[in-house]
Amino acid sequence: MSPADTGASAVVDAVPEAPAAPAPAPAAVGAPSVPEAADTRMTPGGPGYRRMSLALFLAGVATFALLYSTQALLPLISGEYGVAASEASWTVAAATGGLALFVLPMSALSERFGRRTVMTASLAVAVVVGLLVPFAPSLGALVVLRALQGAALAGLPASAQAYLAEEVRPKALVTAIGLFVAGNSVGGMSGRVVTGWVAQEWGWRVAVGVVGVVAVLCAVAFRMLLPAPRHFTPGSLRPRVLAGTVRDHLSNPLLRRLYAIGALFMTVFGGVYTVIGYRLTEAPFSLPQGIVGSIFLVYLVGTVSASTAGRLVGRLGRRGALYLAGATTAAGLLLSLLDSVVPVLLGLVLITAGFFAGHAVASSAVSRTATRGRAQASALYQSAYYIGSSVGSTVGATAFHAQGWSGTVAVGLLAVLGVVAITVLGSRAARVAARRTPVSA
Repeated sequence: MSPADTGASAVVDAVPEAPAAPAPAPAAVGAPSVPEAADTRMTPGGPGYRRMSLALFLAGVATFALLYSTQALLPLISGEYGVAASEASWTVAAATGGLALFVLPMSALSERFGRRTVMTASLAVAVVVGLLVPFAPSLGALVVLRALQGAALAGLPASAQAYLAEEVRPKALVTAIGLFVAGNSVGGMSGRVVTGWVAQEWGWRVAVGVVGVVAVLCAVAFRMLLPAPRHFTPGSLRPRVLAGTVRDHLSNPLLRRLYAIGALFMTVFGGVYTVIGYRLTEAPFSLPQGIVGSIFLVYLVGTVSASTAGRLVGRLGRRGALYLAGATTAAGLLLSLLDSVVPVLLGLVLITAGFFAGHAVASSAVSRTATRGRAQASALYQSAYYIGSSVGSTVGATAFHAQGWSGTVAVGLLAVLGVVAITVLGSRAARVAARRTPVSA
């Protein structure tokens, strides 16, 4: 793929990837002189790949189910505590904000102590907090617990992407990360659907308790299934070394664009799914909580679009895939403005498909671009991504309170416009760099 296709500078994309492992063979990842048989990393159909895929899929399910366990229940939480949507939305923003703040420190721990160790510890703490959430005596206590839960989950996303970048062959990386993102979509969907129906019968506290129990089962299965890493080399925890790595990533123009794209896509998604429950439980829809929870079955569309992101990039290139994801998301936002259940549902389908495709493309590009400090590179992406979620949930809810659903849609369209603008500017910069610096065939 040429730099012009990816929106990267020619210099960035021309840099060979780091060695695959601390093995005797010194060749770089993807170097044509290295025989395919010499690469011991996992590939589809090979040993350990299915176990790894299922383990990280379940980790993704647990992560998103816990992280957004209160999102579909916000109208009920508002009713119990007597607060507006903008205040109740902090139960979502606190979790995503906690993750955004702690993902970089947790990624540093994974560089030192290993990806599997940090992911296991993160899930363990998060599920324990998840079992305490139903007993929160006040909105303030609930927000604090959710922030702690998000901070605990911070060890998972960046470590998972780094694990995949180290243990999976480059040609299969987009597909592998797409499967992890697909697990996120299933977790988000199942958590919301289950909580919707359970809450309708027994209240929101029982509903989030059920999510906690499901997450415990996923965490146990994850630890049993995930293969031990074979290509991990411990790094340093020295602050100066970590600061240098972060500075190098932030000085990379392609990585900066990818971080911004992830944040903007998540701004749309966080705003839409934080507010949609309020819209559908109010006039003219007035749907019961169980039906509103079932609306989140459209997450299955995200499962498909994320898992097929690799083929999409193969056909359209990274830039074309991002344009298509943005256009699909924008079309869904506009369609959702109609005051009828069917077009709103179709709009959510398009928003979900566009978001998960764009997220899978951007996040996999981060993993391929970073040649060292992959956990930090992924952590910076995840931090930007979940900052976008926190901004989207709070700003989207505030816009809904002020202007109704059209206000939330306006916030989403501005974010999509930002994605398109960043991709266009990146493509222009890549063409200029390509003319200045020859790229080897």
